[in-house]
Amino acid sequence: MSTLDHRTRPAEAPSIALPEPTAGHRMTRQQKLVLTLLLGAQFMIAVDFSILNVALPVVGRGLGFSLNNLQWVATAFALTAAGFTLLFGRVADLFGRKRLFLGGMAVLGASSALGGFATSPEMLLIARVLQGLATAAVTPAGLALLTTAFKEGPLREKALGLNGALMSAGFTAGAILGGLLTDLLSWRWAFFVNVPVAALVLILAPRVITDSRPSDRPKLDVPGAIAVTGGLLALVFGLTQAGAEGWGKPTTLGALLAGLVLLVAFRFIEQRSASPLVPVSIMKRRTVLWGNVAGLIAFVTETSLVFLLTLYLQEVLGYSPLATGLAFGVLGIGTVIGGTLGGRAVGRFGTRSTIVAGGVVQALATVSLVALGSSGAWIWLLLAATFVGGIGNMLMIVGFMVTATSGLPDAEQGLATGLATMTQQVGITMGIPIMSAIATARMGGSTGPDAVLSGVGVAILINSALVLLGALLAGLFLAPRRERRTTA
Repeated sequence: MSTLDHRTRPAEAPSIALPEPTAGHRMTRQQKLVLTLLLGAQFMIAVDFSILNVALPVVGRGLGFSLNNLQWVATAFALTAAGFTLLFGRVADLFGRKRLFLGGMAVLGASSALGGFATSPEMLLIARVLQGLATAAVTPAGLALLTTAFKEGPLREKALGLNGALMSAGFTAGAILGGLLTDLLSWRWAFFVNVPVAALVLILAPRVITDSRPSDRPKLDVPGAIAVTGGLLALVFGLTQAGAEGWGKPTTLGALLAGLVLLVAFRFIEQRSASPLVPVSIMKRRTVLWGNVAGLIAFVTETSLVFLLTLYLQEVLGYSPLATGLAFGVLGIGTVIGGTLGGRAVGRFGTRSTIVAGGVVQALATVSLVALGSSGAWIWLLLAATFVGGIGNMLMIVGFMVTATSGLPDAEQGLATGLATMTQQVGITMGIPIMSAIATARMGGSTGPDAVLSGVGVAILINSALVLLGALLAGLFLAPRRERRTTA
C-alpha cells in the first residue's frame, strides 16, 4: 500500500486519488511527481523501440546472427509488445494498474540485463520477447495511471501532450542513443542503459503512486483474450514477414489471413461474452473508434518516414548510422514542441481541429520531401521538413490520445489506454513493411542511389496522402468539441 493518503468510494473504479489542484490549471506537487515518474518510464519504453535499429548489423556480427534472421531482433520485440497490449490493458483494470506497472518494470529491467549479457542469438531473442511483454504491460498500465491521476480537462490534456511528446522523442532519441552507445562503448549498452532507470522507477513508484482496485473482481474473458492476442500476433507477424520476404509469400498471406479471421472471431466472441475483454459499446463510441484510426495513421506514417529517410541518408547521401541518427534529432525537437503545444491546442480548439490541423501540417511537410535529390545540399530541406512534420505529427498524436481516452469512466481507462497503446505499437510495426514494399516495387530490383531515390520518393508521396486521408476522416467523423463534451 502506498504511503500517500487515498480515498476509495464503494463500487468505484480504480483510480489514483490525488489532491485537487489549488487552481484549475495548475498541478499539485504530488501530481508533478507522478507525472515525472510515469513520463520517465514511458520515455524509456519508447527508446527501446528504436535503440537497436542502427546497431543491428553490429549485433549480428557479435552474436553470429545470419543476415536473414537479424530482423527477428526487432520482430520478437514488436510481436509481443503489440500482441499482448490489449490483454494487459484489461488485466490492469481488473487486478490493479500499479501492480502491473511495477511488475512490468521489474521484468523490463531483468530482461534488459539478460540482453546485455547475451552470448547467443537464442538468449538475445528470449530477452527481446521478455522486453516486449514488459512493454505490453507497462505502457497501458502507465497511461491508465496517468489518465486517472488527472481528470478530463486542461491538466489531462497537458499530461497527455507531454506523454506523447516524450514517447515520440524517445523513438527518435533511441536511434541517436543507439548509434552513440554502439560507436563509443558496445551494442550491449543499448540493453544495460535500461537497468538503472528501471531500478529507480521501482524504488520511487511505490512511494509516489497509489492505486485502488474495484470491490468486485469480474472474470477475465479468456476466449476473447486468446482470439485477440492470437490475431494480433498473427497480423504483426504477417506484416513483418511482408517487409522481409514480400507480400506474396505463403507465410505472409497465411499469417495475415489467420490474423484477420481471429480478429473477426474476437468481435463475435465479445458480443456474446458476459464479461467481454472489449465491450462492444466502447467500440461504438466515435471518439474511441475514429480517434484510434487517426492515431494508427499518425504512427504508420511517421515511423515509416523515418525508415524511408534512413534509406535516403545512408544509400543516397552516404551518411553513417551515427550521422543518420543525429540528423533525426531535429525531428525529435519538433515532436517535443508539438507535444507541448498539443495540450493547449486541444484545450482551445478541441480534439478534432487539433487532429485535422496536425495532419494537414504533417502532410504538407512530408510531400515537400518528394523534391529531395542526390546532392548533399538537400539535407536542409530534410531537416526543415522533418522539424515541421514532427510538430504536425505530435498534434495528431496528442489529439488522438485525448480523444481515445475521453468520456470514459475510470474503470475503463486501462482498456482505453490499452487500445490506444495497441494502436501505437501496431502502427509502428505496420508502417515500415508497407512503405518498404512500395519503395521496393518502384526500385524494381535495382539497388543504386538513383533507384533508391526513386523508390523513396514514391513511398513518401503515398505516405503524405495517407496522412491527409487520416486528417479528412477525423474531420468527417469526429464530433465537434461542444457536441463531444456534452455527449461524453
